[in-house]
Amino acid sequence: MPVKIPDALPATRVLTEENIFVMTEKRSVTQDIRPLKIAILNLMPTKERTETQLLRLIGNTPLQVEITLLRTGTYESRNTDEEYLRTFYRTYEEVRNEYFDGVIITGAPVEQMAFGQVAYWDELTRVMAWADSRAFSTLYICWAAQAGLYHHYGIEKSALPRKLFGVFEVGLTDRRDKLLRGFDDVFTVPMSRHTQVDEAAVDACEDLIVLARSPQTGVALLRSRDGRRVFATGHSEYDRDTLAREFFRDREKGLDIRVPENYFPGDDPRNAPVMRWHSHASLLFSNWLNYFVYQETPYELQSLAGREAKA
Repeated sequence: MPVKIPDALPATRVLTEENIFVMTEKRSVTQDIRPLKIAILNLMPTKERTETQLLRLIGNTPLQVEITLLRTGTYESRNTDEEYLRTFYRTYEEVRNEYFDGVIITGAPVEQMAFGQVAYWDELTRVMAWADSRAFSTLYICWAAQAGLYHHYGIEKSALPRKLFGVFEVGLTDRRDKLLRGFDDVFTVPMSRHTQVDEAAVDACEDLIVLARSPQTGVALLRSRDGRRVFATGHSEYDRDTLAREFFRDREKGLDIRVPENYFPGDDPRNAPVMRWHSHASLLFSNWLNYFVYQETPYELQSLAGREAKA
């Protein structure tokens, strides 16, 4: 089934060329079934790329999904044209009285800042509380996972000795979980972060179930017991060349950046990177949409009123 997106969104052309089933707004109005309503709070500076990455995975499921793109209203992005944002994005204030089946909150390049120092932190906490009461399940990605764990459970993050940068193997800790259906015992995830969550605090939290981890990455995937919150500390949605672009960008700036681990064949940046994580990324998003949203969410979204996930 297709993902429903605005007719003029640039991702429409890209995804169509890749044979990803997308449905424009004009075509979708002729169908009688109710699509899943998914809101994506896009905190990444490269919004168009992030949209395409996420829509590629969402669109590779047998479900019709209606996407609402969200941006911060209290912080103005410096990397995306304002006209583009006005055309395709809405703010929390514009949707706070609406209901959604699911919410996705992306990562953001602010992890080395204290949470309270992030310019839009107060707005983000309102969004996270809103998602608990106005959507059935929320998927937090990378920095958003750290922010969500801190906001909901008081779990702190800490600086790593050096940036975790590359593609890393992680192992399942509970392969019976429905979020992991179809997963191999070991799978790979792109990581690009300077901080990590407190594993001991995660393990001590009775409401959290750790699903995947490794000595290198720490906790990689976890969720609340009721499935209303899912946290992924990596970037399964990344394209083949996303880490390469980041590496070459920082090297050109003269920054102290290491070659991403387990990414370029022979660790040689002259070689084209090998993509080894896309199948598991597809499974993660399809399992979340199917088992934690579609199979659980009420047909009448208004019945979610007053229902909040466990703190």
